[in-house]
Amino acid sequence: MKRSLPLILALLLSACSPKYDWRDYRSNDAPYAVLFPGKPATQTRSIKLDQLDVSMTMSAADIDGVVFAVGSAQLADATQAPAAVEAMKTAMVKNINATVTSSKTLDNGALEVDASGTEKGQTMRLIGRFIAKEKRIYQVVVVGPARRIDADSVDTFLTSFKQN
Repeated sequence: MKRSLPLILALLLSACSPKYDWRDYRSNDAPYAVLFPGKPATQTRSIKLDQLDVSMTMSAADIDGVVFAVGSAQLADATQAPAAVEAMKTAMVKNINATVTSSKTLDNGALEVDASGTEKGQTMRLIGRFIAKEKRIYQVVVVGPARRIDADSVDTFLTSFKQN
């Protein structure tokens, strides 16, 4: 029995699949790297940020209905960045009919936002960082049902984002 116990434990552990499968992701479109909790899908589309038309590339992974995403866009002029970042934040908050519950500017100039709202009768939460660097803008967000959002995973994702 003593010899079979390690084998049984190894089999039990190998049968468990981790909820989060953290993997390093380096964008081909923008100069950044981040850890995603699963394999991300990437899509580029034209969007409107207030009066500004931009081509935004979004890479995202969905874990149990919680979306971990990084969006990036290149602007024509760096002076457009503050308004574009504000428009990104506003659009994300509106997507879940949310109200910003806390907001602060980090040492690197990123705007960090925590917002709560509802979508289809479900309490939703958005935690995100909105960043401008010269002509490039980023949104690094976690959004989903509030009860499914894990603080440690949010922290791992947000703090892993690095601009190259």
